[in-house]
Amino acid sequence: MTMTEGQRVGKQRAGWRPDRLREQREAHGLTLEKAGERLREVAERATLKGIPAANPQTLWQHEQGEVYPGPHYRRAYCLLYRATEPDLGFRNALPGEETSFKLTPMDDRLNGSHVLAVERAIHRIGPGSGSGEGDHFALQQRIIDAWKRRHTGGDPHRPVLILVGGYAGSGKTELARFFVQLTGWPLLDKDPLTRPLVERLLVALGGDPNDRHTELYRERVRSVEYDCLMQSAMANIRCGISTVLTAPFIAEMTDTAWMQRLANRAGAMGVDVFPVWVRCDEESMREYITFRSAARDAWKLQRWDEYMATINLDLRPAVPHLVVDNTLGTAVSLADQARQAMGAMYA
Repeated sequence: MTMTEGQRVGKQRAGWRPDRLREQREAHGLTLEKAGERLREVAERATLKGIPAANPQTLWQHEQGEVYPGPHYRRAYCLLYRATEPDLGFRNALPGEETSFKLTPMDDRLNGSHVLAVERAIHRIGPGSGSGEGDHFALQQRIIDAWKRRHTGGDPHRPVLILVGGYAGSGKTELARFFVQLTGWPLLDKDPLTRPLVERLLVALGGDPNDRHTELYRERVRSVEYDCLMQSAMANIRCGISTVLTAPFIAEMTDTAWMQRLANRAGAMGVDVFPVWVRCDEESMREYITFRSAARDAWKLQRWDEYMATINLDLRPAVPHLVVDNTLGTAVSLADQARQAMGAMYA
C-alpha cells in the first residue's frame, strides 16, 4: 500500500520522538503559524516540492505524533532548525552518524561553518569494492577545490566526468545537483534531457509513453536514451568541460567493457572518469518515488513487490568506483545543510 503524508504511521516508526519538534520550535520562539511560514520559505529557497500549506494543524499533528512527516517535510524541518533527522527525533541515528541534539540559534553569524558543512556532505563519498584507497579522497578534494575556485578562478586539474548512478529513488539526482552547485560544472540529467524523445519514440513504436519496464523500452528505446546522454557528455568533455551525469546506469556500470571503453575515450581527451554509486534502502526509495509522483513510476508503485524482485540492493559497479551512502536519506540531508550554509556565505 502506498504511504501518504496523511496516514497515521507514527507508532510504527522506530526512534521517532515527535516531542523534539515542539522543543525546537519553542526554543526558537516560533508559534505554529510562524513555523509554518518559515517552513514554506525554506522549502521555496531550497526548491523542495511537496510542502503544501504547512498549516498549523499539520505541524501540530507532526508534533503530537499523529502524522509522520513525509520526506520533503523532514528536509524542510532540518533546514529550518539547522539540524539532522536524528536531532529532530525523526529516527534513530545510524552507527557512526554525526549527530548531537542541540538547539541552534536561527541568526548565527558566519564562522566557517559553511566549510565544515560542505566537507561533511562531501565525505559521504566512500570507496566502493575494487576502488583504490585514494580514489574517494581524490574526488572529494577535486569537488571541494572546484567549489573554492569558483570564487578565485583557475583550475589546474584535468577535466573530470562524474557518473552518478543508482536505483530509482536512491537520491542520485539530489547528490548530482549538489556536486554541480559546489563546482559550477554542468549537469546532464538523463530524464529531462531525453524524456521528450523517449516518450515520442515509445508512442511511435505503439507503446506507452511512460513505459520503463517492458521489452519494447529495454530493447528498442533504452539504448537510444543513453546514447543521447553520453553523446551530450562527449560534446562537453571534448571542450575540456568537467561534467556531472546522473542516470541509473545499472547496465552500464555493471558492464566492465562499457566502462572501459568510456574510460579509454575520456582518457584520450585528457579527462578522468569517476563512477559514483548512490546506495539507499528500500523504504526510503519507495518513499522518494511516491512523493515525486512521476508518471513513469506508476508501474513500480502499483507492482512494488514485483519491481523489487528485479532489484539487488547489494549490486555494485563491476569497475573501481566510489559510493555515497544515502541510507534513510542521510547524504541528501547533509547536502541540504551544506546548501543552506553556502547560501548564507554567498548571499
